[in-house]
Amino acid sequence: MITYVSAGLLALLALSIPVGIVLFLLGFGVDQFYSNFPLSRALGNMVWSSSSSATLIAIPFFVLLGEVLVRSGVATRTYAALDRWVSWLPGGLVHANVATATMFSATSGSSVATAATVATVAMPQAEKLGYDPKLFSGAIAAGGTLGIMIPPSINLIVYGFLTQSSIPQLFLAGLIPGLGLALAFLAVTAILCTIWPELGGNRRVFPLLQMARALIDLIPILILFALIVGSIYRGWATPTEAAAVGVAGALLIALAFGGVSWTMMRESLLGTIKVTSMIMLIIIGASFLNFTLSSAGLGRELTAFLEGLGLSPIGFIMVVVLIYIVLGFFIETLSLMVVTIPIIVPMVLAQGYDVIWFGILMIVLIEMALITPPVGLNLYVVQGARKSGNLNEVMLGALPYCLTMLAMAFALIAFPDIALWLPSALN
Repeated sequence: MITYVSAGLLALLALSIPVGIVLFLLGFGVDQFYSNFPLSRALGNMVWSSSSSATLIAIPFFVLLGEVLVRSGVATRTYAALDRWVSWLPGGLVHANVATATMFSATSGSSVATAATVATVAMPQAEKLGYDPKLFSGAIAAGGTLGIMIPPSINLIVYGFLTQSSIPQLFLAGLIPGLGLALAFLAVTAILCTIWPELGGNRRVFPLLQMARALIDLIPILILFALIVGSIYRGWATPTEAAAVGVAGALLIALAFGGVSWTMMRESLLGTIKVTSMIMLIIIGASFLNFTLSSAGLGRELTAFLEGLGLSPIGFIMVVVLIYIVLGFFIETLSLMVVTIPIIVPMVLAQGYDVIWFGILMIVLIEMALITPPVGLNLYVVQGARKSGNLNEVMLGALPYCLTMLAMAFALIAFPDIALWLPSALN
């Protein structure tokens, strides 16, 4: 059954069938060939139960929040402001890519939306100022991955929903690793551009007065982040309510900057509908597939296989890391999460690991999947914004940041308090 599901998943994805449909087809296949009971008769109940949770309402709100900020021009102002503060570092404007992605990750909750935002704003600057296209575009793709780590994160909401764990605790746990990755990306960029100065273009130093004025464009985003995350941690709002408050805050910011129009609102709502529909189709399809797999006994097969290896807890978690790295080459990130969580998480917990800690480790590994070929979505998003060159340049540019994520994954395994200290301290 494991072989059938793996081969079927890769074959159907290779045919460019939408991921949500692939999950339904695999579920029907498992029902047909591996079950003695008509599991497909439970489809209606699975569709309802997997989509009726109030927690999931946060997803369209966070998507809409990001859409409003992007389409109202706030992203352009934020990028220009960060350019004045970080372009003096070795690597120049490349640092602005990472810094802007970090700030928008703290509001949008979506990696693809973050990468698309920064790429749209930044790529014309790269061509104008003569930056190396590989490192410049790779930094945008890598910086965009922070959208699923730094709260509020749509993927963390889905993880909390599927594992019945605390979403505020997950948000807290993701904050230090997310900011740590952002700082590590900046450090890697500075090191590379110190060794090979031609990669980073010209370093620019702006007058102090211009830098101070640029803060005006950064303050609204920081306030919005504090409003969303602070209301959750203080217990004033649930993640869903905080997302709604965030949308209202984003609209006020857009209105203050003169970016609100009927066209902007229409495009933001259409974009939200498309992204939310895709996410919900994947969640529902994965729920049906997980139901058929568990009913047919895949969980028992996989558990028996891993127990038969006789691994220690640390050896087990290393195998899990390897599984996610390999699957990340072929499976889209959200799909990878919802397909594997019901199978992997119970076994991880049986080894004595913390469900919050494993959620953050999984997110780091899934971030790598966003910038590893052939299915790394952020690579294609950035390449689409470039309108020149080839995808191999973006892949090469993202490689140093991919290795940085792998180092963060091992750091989380060696020092779990990187993720668990902040939730414990605020508890």
